[in-house]
Amino acid sequence: MGKQRKQEAICLGQRRKEKKLENSGSSDKVVENRRVVESVGEDVEELKEGDSVVPIFLSDCMDCVDCKSKKSNLCSKFPFEISPLMHRDDTSRFTTAEGETLHHFLYISSFSEYTVVDVVNVTKVDPEIPPNRACLLSCGISTGIGAAWKKASVEPGSTVVIFGLGAIGLAVAEGARLCGATRIIGVDINSDKFEIGKQFGVTEFVNSRSCGDKPVSQVIIEMTNGGADYCFECVGVGTLVQEAFACCRKGWGKTIVLGVDKPESQLNFNSLEVLMSGKTLTGALFGGLKPKSDVPILVKRYLDKELQLDKFVTHEVSFEDINKAFDLLLQGKSLRCVIWMDK
Repeated sequence: MGKQRKQEAICLGQRRKEKKLENSGSSDKVVENRRVVESVGEDVEELKEGDSVVPIFLSDCMDCVDCKSKKSNLCSKFPFEISPLMHRDDTSRFTTAEGETLHHFLYISSFSEYTVVDVVNVTKVDPEIPPNRACLLSCGISTGIGAAWKKASVEPGSTVVIFGLGAIGLAVAEGARLCGATRIIGVDINSDKFEIGKQFGVTEFVNSRSCGDKPVSQVIIEMTNGGADYCFECVGVGTLVQEAFACCRKGWGKTIVLGVDKPESQLNFNSLEVLMSGKTLTGALFGGLKPKSDVPILVKRYLDKELQLDKFVTHEVSFEDINKAFDLLLQGKSLRCVIWMDK
């Protein structure tokens, strides 16, 4: 499939993935994006030329046992892998003018005016949603909202703790707000994040560098009279996963891991504590969302003015200024910076 007009938003998670793949041979890197179908291949029935779509790194074939199940969003027919090639035949669809092969990245490859994407990685969306908002739903923002909504199933009146108030953490807050959480506690090393977080439902804030001799988990336990109902790790640091698990409530507390740590990172838990505490620890790739069925729901909630997407976009630039976009992100001055290919 190709595009007629494309918008994309960059995230810090992408920058981390790039660093991990420096030796993979991949030339084109993925970002959140929205496209318009230019053409479709044989046997593609669910899409047609002119459809507004959101390419998503996580496959949804709608046919395998996992895609048909309500319990998983991890397609077994086209499993998620960090690969520079297409799913079905392990080849690339890109070449330079000189004939040199260019690689795909996570099956999306959005730093190009036209791209080829397998239908299992494309979700049709309502064309009424502006492209500079639809692009947010192809990765990080959907991940955070979905983690609260689908993976954790945050209940009304509950207490939520979010470790890391970047865009994904704030998206968790937005999802928890929509689910009716009463207390949403943000944890970050930057106290300025509290004011930003309030826009997405954060009610309290802890600066983890200002806890004195206490671990931040102990501070949270004292604030919540025994621990939070739901904890979300949105940074990608193993020790924070352990802190999050430590301060979720015994018996029913859930800790959801969203941050991407180094592949070799290890977690260390006391076996007896895990047995006795009755807590749950789980990961949530793409927030547990099924791309083809859940992303259109998020689009509708945005169009119905329930879901706040506008506040996530802090900057918009042309493709020529992409380095400026990365600088803003790395300096902590941007949540999501939308890049326009044709401005």
